Amino acid sequence: MTKLTDLTIHEALDGLKSKKFSAVELTQAHIDAMEKHRSLNCYITETPDIALKQAEESDKRYASGSALKMDGIPLGMKDLFCTKDVKTTAGSKMLSDFVPTYESTVSQNLWDQGAVMMGKLNLDQFGMGTANVNSHYGHVVNPWRAKDNPSKEYVAGGSSGGSSASVAAGMCMAATATDTGGSSRQPAAYTGTVGFKPTYGRCSRWGIVAFASSLDQASLVSKDVKDAALMMEVMSGHDPKDSTSAPIDVPDFTAMLKQDVKGLKVGIPKEYTVDGMPSEITDVWNEGKAMLKAAGAEIVDISLPHTHYALPTYYILAPAEASSNLARYDGVRYGLRVDNGGNLDAMYEATRSEGFGDEVKRRIMIGTYTLSAGYYDAYYVKAQKVRRLILNDFIEAYKQCDVILAPTAPGPAFAKGENEDDPIKMYLCDVFTVPASLAGLPALSVPIRLNENGLPLGLQLIGRRFDEQTLLHAAFGLEQQAQFKDKPFGE
Repeated sequence: MTKLTDLTIHEALDGLKSKKFSAVELTQAHIDAMEKHRSLNCYITETPDIALKQAEESDKRYASGSALKMDGIPLGMKDLFCTKDVKTTAGSKMLSDFVPTYESTVSQNLWDQGAVMMGKLNLDQFGMGTANVNSHYGHVVNPWRAKDNPSKEYVAGGSSGGSSASVAAGMCMAATATDTGGSSRQPAAYTGTVGFKPTYGRCSRWGIVAFASSLDQASLVSKDVKDAALMMEVMSGHDPKDSTSAPIDVPDFTAMLKQDVKGLKVGIPKEYTVDGMPSEITDVWNEGKAMLKAAGAEIVDISLPHTHYALPTYYILAPAEASSNLARYDGVRYGLRVDNGGNLDAMYEATRSEGFGDEVKRRIMIGTYTLSAGYYDAYYVKAQKVRRLILNDFIEAYKQCDVILAPTAPGPAFAKGENEDDPIKMYLCDVFTVPASLAGLPALSVPIRLNENGLPLGLQLIGRRFDEQTLLHAAFGLEQQAQFKDKPFGE
């Protein structure tokens, strides 16, 4: 019999409806896995009591025939989503004791459909990082191990490393994430899971701790594409509390999934071949093209000429917005306060010095510099203009194709400590994911296979704005061709 922690959401829902097991049994199995794999450091706050109570309510609804869309499904919540009466830290010391009195819109949507909260997942502080090594609560460990050195720890990707690792390790069935420059897709590629960033505006940002407001988008990590489609149906929807939330209907993404991609045009951008890219990434990209072609898709060569400027553009705009958003953490209204007996300015300085980690301080300083008098036009305004050119490239490309296929990351997961002394190397991990974020487009990473050393490799598909259904259709077709079934821990 398949372990309960190996089930996908749709398999679990079938089992719950047919009374093969109860929501409490399903939840307890994931609590046991959470305790077993605690050394991966996926959770900042565990909420087993809340989970079991919610599962009991789900079982009552199943018994009465009034089950909801995701009743009894154990989920992890990235610790950027505010959860009422449950600590929300953003992975930082600054918010280490912050307990919201309100619920984020996305998490509320999930609870309203019967989902079960396992706890709050670890992340890079305020979502700033590419390896989940910047958390105040310690780094997240990737559950996968390389064949050549099984004792070596690998990063789980960032900033949603806790989300990706917990799903890969069976500690929850799926997890919320956020994606500012690739923070759901890149971790998914590193852990053999599905990472899905919808169109900017598809999900409400209300109640999510902000990093860069024009880029942040609620996202998810799941075991497969069908689960991602269901999760997105529940998470999405217009929210009058968020001015960037799009007032458009949410399609039935799950019903639209089909394996046949015959006639679908898949664009291959020549600019995504970067200097020094490992041959295994080129190989898996070629394999992805062949898989989609075998399934009936048409492969089309396209050009995204301003792609080379995406990374520097992102690392001007995102830190600028972070500098503005994080100005609110001053030790006065909420969060950490370090009062060293000096004046108000000294309290501000001491609070922010102690409350923010090194990477957060680095990005605040970069952002403050680019927004300062004399540099605003030279950096920030110019970056906004380049961002528009990047979007225009995608608009032109979609005249030739329906979706775009590209690598998710420039390599497999790397060992902890490997790139931490060089911020530029860390930033380069986002080279393939940042363009879609700057353009506000939906994108999804699918696991394809393991490399020769036993680590997962993924590919991403990028869709048109608010055309998640075509993106999911293409991703489902690719997933069916790839048939990725491997699991960590040698299981």
